[in-house]
Amino acid sequence: MRYSTCDEKAAQPVLLSGRDLTAWRHSWPRPFLALAVFLAIFPAFAGVTQGLKVGDAFPDLTRFQLEGQLPGTLKGRVILVDLWASWCLPCKESFPMLRKLHQRYTDRGLVIIAVSVDEQKGQMERFLEKNPAPFAVVRDATQKLAGAVNARTMPASFLLDQEGRVRFVHDGFTAETGRAYEKEIEELLQTSSKGRNP
Repeated sequence: MRYSTCDEKAAQPVLLSGRDLTAWRHSWPRPFLALAVFLAIFPAFAGVTQGLKVGDAFPDLTRFQLEGQLPGTLKGRVILVDLWASWCLPCKESFPMLRKLHQRYTDRGLVIIAVSVDEQKGQMERFLEKNPAPFAVVRDATQKLAGAVNARTMPASFLLDQEGRVRFVHDGFTAETGRAYEKEIEELLQTSSKGRNP
């Protein structure tokens, strides 16, 4: 699986085999072939994806055979799912903010789950030695979760409400992303508090 990093919005390449191209060349009139190629490539350049959108239910994490220990209590919590990789510089920059959010909001009901997409466990472990994580870290070794949510950038994060629905999506990480996290988490936690009060 290929990813761009941070605020890169690089188009994802469309890969066609030689057999595909040969068959198209001989069976399609040229104008139709050109149109077909354009339609296949255009969504990538336009940033159109088939991934999760705001309001969608986030997939059940227990379905993906993630390596590591998921938090025991997720029901009724605001959850930040952050997909990251050891080779991703913006991911390294995001970890201090994740630690800050964990320290500030855990007692109020926030759960952070950092999902590494590293293929080699050692790569993840070396990253964590330099960038310790007091929150839950699991590894999506087969990248099935990353594929299910159609993560195109590293990091890619999803902020879920207490019902497990996606409320905010972030591609990449910048200082602005960190400020957005704080505002969005406060909003979701306040909504939760109002719901508990008679």
